[in-house]
Amino acid sequence: MKRDTNIKTFTTNIIAGKYKGKKIEIPDISTTRSSKSILKESFFNTVQFEIMDKNFVEVFAGSGSIGLEALSRGANKCYFMEQNKTAFKFLEANIKVIDPDNAQAIYGDSFENFKNVYSVLKKQGIKTYFYFDPPFAIREGMDDIYDKTLALIEMIEPDICQMVAVEHMTGLELPENIGALEKVKSKKFGKSSMTYYLPKED
Repeated sequence: MKRDTNIKTFTTNIIAGKYKGKKIEIPDISTTRSSKSILKESFFNTVQFEIMDKNFVEVFAGSGSIGLEALSRGANKCYFMEQNKTAFKFLEANIKVIDPDNAQAIYGDSFENFKNVYSVLKKQGIKTYFYFDPPFAIREGMDDIYDKTLALIEMIEPDICQMVAVEHMTGLELPENIGALEKVKSKKFGKSSMTYYLPKED
């Protein structure tokens, strides 16, 4: 897909790792909301070096700033899913500039595409980080977005799950347990919060 050069953009940088300082372009459109820098830094401070050689899935990728940061810090491969055509074009362009060999961008409905990506991950058998940043439910037509997101998380089995991180509206209390995963911590960053899940210990 060719991206529209007339769309207003803003940029963010890769924070650390082998691609540190490289720029990521983000379209200034209503459906794309860049993760706050402080939230992104907090997430990567949490995962530290454990991310090396693990797979990474950015389910609602936008321009891919989280997944590309993960690749910069040594993730094995990143799968990006995005259904907005404009955002997807920027995602493809960012991947091409930063790490085309270890990234796969999937266009279309994340809820549909997740099942296919998940089956690929199962076959690989590599521990995987799953990052969910669904559109905020206050947006028109998004009332059930969190219910649908929780249903995806419920599919994730412990044998391939390193961690699930969910970026969500502050004020929304996510459940203590989702399927085989349990909540381990939640942090607030103004209007956004991050909640982490790990496989339950036997």
